[in-house]
Amino acid sequence: MRKPIAPILAAGLLTALALVLDPWVWRHLSYPTVYEHDWGRLLRVTGSLVFWAPLALATGLELRAGHPQRSAGVWRLLAAPMLAGGVAELLKLLVRRERPGLHEGAYVFRGFAERPFDTHDIGFPSSHAVVAFAGAAVLSRVYPRAGAVAYALALGCAATRVLAQAHFASDVVAGGIVGWAVGTWVGHSWRPT
Repeated sequence: MRKPIAPILAAGLLTALALVLDPWVWRHLSYPTVYEHDWGRLLRVTGSLVFWAPLALATGLELRAGHPQRSAGVWRLLAAPMLAGGVAELLKLLVRRERPGLHEGAYVFRGFAERPFDTHDIGFPSSHAVVAFAGAAVLSRVYPRAGAVAYALALGCAATRVLAQAHFASDVVAGGIVGWAVGTWVGHSWRPT
């Protein structure tokens, strides 16, 4: 069995770098009207089941008709983003770091006694990034040639969350890592036929 030391180390270093850069990114990379553009809305929705559920349904129906053995992998397009979204919500309840816009870019952690089961206004990790990267990881497993497009959409989703100042850079980096890990785990056992 291969030990995942290198990916874990890389994920830790990437997250640490994002934490160091958070103040600079918050002050200098801002585009508050990003979601007033069609491209911005498209990128944001890739971090939602509103994007992945119809994609999984349409792809699954098409493959079921022509390639029933491949359709099992497609349903992971729905399972991975759903599971990843749940993991993101649990992590938010544990970490409890609030969104940067609430405190002018300062790190503020909500106490466990204050709204203990409410993730509203908690930003770490970015649920959009988690869902987008989980979907991209599975899509690239089921359709390897589509992987570059899927990951570009996931990166775009994460970038818009930072540009809109809804998240710190570290929120989306950690979210991307968590999403990729969940999506890779869900897609790991699927073998193309």
